[in-house]
Amino acid sequence: MNIEKAAIALKQADAIIILAGAGMGVDSGLPDFRGNEGFWKAYPPIAKLGISFSEMANPRWFAEKPKMAWAFYGHRLNLYRQTIPHKGFAQLLEIAKQKTLGYFIYTSNVDGQFQKAGFDSEQINEIHGSIHHFQCTKPCSSTIWNANKIEVNVNLESFEALEPMPHCPKCGALARPNILMFGDWNWIADRSSKQAEKYSQFIHNLLKNNAKVALIELGAGKAVPSVRMQSQKLAKNLNAKLIRINPRDYELPEGNHFAIAEGAAIGIQKLLDALK
Repeated sequence: MNIEKAAIALKQADAIIILAGAGMGVDSGLPDFRGNEGFWKAYPPIAKLGISFSEMANPRWFAEKPKMAWAFYGHRLNLYRQTIPHKGFAQLLEIAKQKTLGYFIYTSNVDGQFQKAGFDSEQINEIHGSIHHFQCTKPCSSTIWNANKIEVNVNLESFEALEPMPHCPKCGALARPNILMFGDWNWIADRSSKQAEKYSQFIHNLLKNNAKVALIELGAGKAVPSVRMQSQKLAKNLNAKLIRINPRDYELPEGNHFAIAEGAAIGIQKLLDALK
């Protein structure tokens, strides 16, 4: 019954906003970093050192242990390049393209899976940056460059990146991914800020048109609640219907909203079946 109501809200919407957290990529085979168990299972060498995800995702390692830092991010970069987005991405794109006032993606994921699945890069707001773009570790300038032609080779046994590691084309210093890390004062936010401006314009247009909006939130947990907070804020400000797809932590804010207690791929499939 809940899914049927969610499908009706989705069908009646003039626009949709897809809000995705880490759980969105799990069905594509990407590791789940929520909790040390999932993180350490994906990276046994880091488990031996007893370093948590929040400790590892810190820019200080590029200064202290650059080969280990690039082993971690280089392995992730290679993994995301090889990963094929699960079919839920294409199904969401099919729904999104039918909306008269369009769609936008708001995601904390840095994996570039939405772009790979065919979503318009101009309609994606990557709030934590992208692993597919690099910047200088210093940084010597505000330059951000596309990393699509840069290879990072990793020795998984020693868990060290092999030379040559990525370097800044301007000053020659070590490069790093253009990702917002924990305790990060050197992240260059320019690229994400431009995305955020387009996202704000999209929201403004929806308000101006008094649009009916459906929000589809996928795999967004409470540990880093950026995505969840955004979807609840939008639900209130846009008077939008929120469809929360999550196998756990699927409680809803007050209002006419819908929870689907499933992973992303199954949740989207069930929603699509109800739509048809």
